[in-house]
Amino acid sequence: MLAAFAARTDAAHPLSALEIADQPAPADREHWTRVTVRAASLNHHDLWSLRGVGLPDSALPMILGTDAAGVTDDGREVVVHGVIGADGHGVGPEERRSLLSERYPGTLAEQVSIPTANLIDKPASLSFEDAACLPTAWLTAYSLLFRAANLKPGDAVLVQGAGGGVASAAIALGVAAGLDVYATSRSADKRARAGAMGATAVEPGARLPRRVDGVVETVGKATWRHSAASLRPGGTIAVAGATTGDPGAELTRVFFNELRVQGVTMGSREDLRALLAFLDRHELRPTIAQVLPLARADEGLALLESGEHFGKIVLVP
Repeated sequence: MLAAFAARTDAAHPLSALEIADQPAPADREHWTRVTVRAASLNHHDLWSLRGVGLPDSALPMILGTDAAGVTDDGREVVVHGVIGADGHGVGPEERRSLLSERYPGTLAEQVSIPTANLIDKPASLSFEDAACLPTAWLTAYSLLFRAANLKPGDAVLVQGAGGGVASAAIALGVAAGLDVYATSRSADKRARAGAMGATAVEPGARLPRRVDGVVETVGKATWRHSAASLRPGGTIAVAGATTGDPGAELTRVFFNELRVQGVTMGSREDLRALLAFLDRHELRPTIAQVLPLARADEGLALLESGEHFGKIVLVP
């Protein structure tokens, strides 16, 4: 079967480590189910894997990808939850938590094998391309807003770095949930797109009209000080990444204003079911930057690395 995989790792030039070629199809395995992939989406996790972060040489070659939607052999339309080993289903109770493409082959392939308990029914209202955007970026955004920061309608949230998958998802979910959403970007075009989605778009570091109840933080060093300064006393910085590096803690502001910092890695299967129901109920759909065939995964990953997109990049086998 055709797959996009890390044949090696290269910290400086991650795309040089990518190959797109035939790989063995998944074998039958008890408590796991084979899924024919109809759509998969890209995440920064794929680039980190190509750089060798969390992917040792002993695991190579490794098929990339944590997100997919597809069809099981018996015709069930499903969305893949890519967190493996969190509760032992399909892998045993002692297995440490990992994401697809870290210890087990990922979703950037024509087929993938998934613990059966990790398959969630796809709502008929969602296309496979839409559904494939959800299990990492949108699930993370949902967890950041509603579990980590515990935001409610009428609360205010600052989303740093509008344009990426998590940030654009957080804007859409926040607006649909009745939050007062502020979003930053260095790009005037991305600020305009965030504004069209219902956010108040501002330049990075700009003073906000009000202190916010929560911050969605995936940027790290470049935005962390602004995040801490924009929070009301007792507010929460919900963190799911640091693409510009480790920010340092701003500890004086954290303890003086009694701020909370809460980390998030995706979310549970129950969170994913709730997210799917939320999109179905609100008739909300992911922002998709581009749909490419799997054979052009290199182009999609190059676009992801450039940061010039707005929304999710989807691959279709």
